[in-house]
Amino acid sequence: MLNRVVLIGRLTKDPELRYTPNGVAVATFTLAVNRSRLNQQGEREADFIPIVVWQKQAENCANYIGKGSLVAVDGRIQVRTYDTQDGQRRWITEVIAENVRFLDKRENGGKQGTESLGSEVSFSDDDIPF
Repeated sequence: MLNRVVLIGRLTKDPELRYTPNGVAVATFTLAVNRSRLNQQGEREADFIPIVVWQKQAENCANYIGKGSLVAVDGRIQVRTYDTQDGQRRWITEVIAENVRFLDKRENGGKQGTESLGSEVSFSDDDIPF
């Protein structure tokens, strides 16, 4: 059996970062993924897919990507249910991300800013030890 999904799309809003009672980070966001075909009006439609990311990768997503960021998500589909207070059963389908790749730079360099990454250093071939 195989449950694998790979998506490329843009975030519809900034990731929401929370922590479980045990201190495990979990981030959620919605990914807008364009469909490959145009609709009858000649317009491109998109699917809006909920993504869940855990642990350190969740913190990285919350710190470095935001609304409009282009990302690739590799993970698995999970379907779960819950009952509402009035007794109705609800189904939730979401992607549990195992890997999130940041495909573009944010204009502001992410929430942390690129200023903290340091400055460019020049070097010559003589500086390389091999």
